[in-house]
Amino acid sequence: MEKAILGKKIGMTQIFMEDGKVVPVTVVEAGPCVVVQKKTVETDGYDAVQVGFEDIKEKHISKPEKGHFDKANTALKKYLREFRLNDCSAYNVGDEIKADVFAQGDKIDVTGTSKGKGFASTIKKYGTHRGPETHGSGYHRRPGSLGACSYPGRVMKGKKLPGHMGVNTVTIQNLDVVKVDAEKNIILIRGAVPGNKGGLVIIRNAVKA
Repeated sequence: MEKAILGKKIGMTQIFMEDGKVVPVTVVEAGPCVVVQKKTVETDGYDAVQVGFEDIKEKHISKPEKGHFDKANTALKKYLREFRLNDCSAYNVGDEIKADVFAQGDKIDVTGTSKGKGFASTIKKYGTHRGPETHGSGYHRRPGSLGACSYPGRVMKGKKLPGHMGVNTVTIQNLDVVKVDAEKNIILIRGAVPGNKGGLVIIRNAVKA
């Protein structure tokens, strides 16, 4: 069965396994999430469930958003995300999804928004080489040649140039669930996951497991 949940990245730590090995883990506060809307082929053209996460005050949302939650008769939530699952029949509006939907040993994919790095050069952004540092060079960290001669007379698409770096949607695949604390809604994931502390992450079944 396909599973998915929204969570908040708390930070990283390390724990000792039963064999004495130290394992780096990311702590994620996963859920509780609530099903706000259920979409079907008859009404929307596809099957999906819309899930809300993290309570929010009424003054921080718009009237149409409040009406959406009132229709579902659920608490107001900060984040709304939609999951297209193979079998949505097990979920109904108002159902809660908690951290125990996953178990120790599960293979998961984690999606988050990477940290912003601001405006970056090609050296930092793409790992390109710098120019000569000798006297009189004057060409140290620039992006290099932009094109050919008179033909085609333009910069080709895909040229690596300086620009904004980070704040991209990144998915790390085939991570392991090390431990699940259902009472505290905590999932410990082996390794690092994208994003800042406090950032939203999406946890799903691994598609390549």
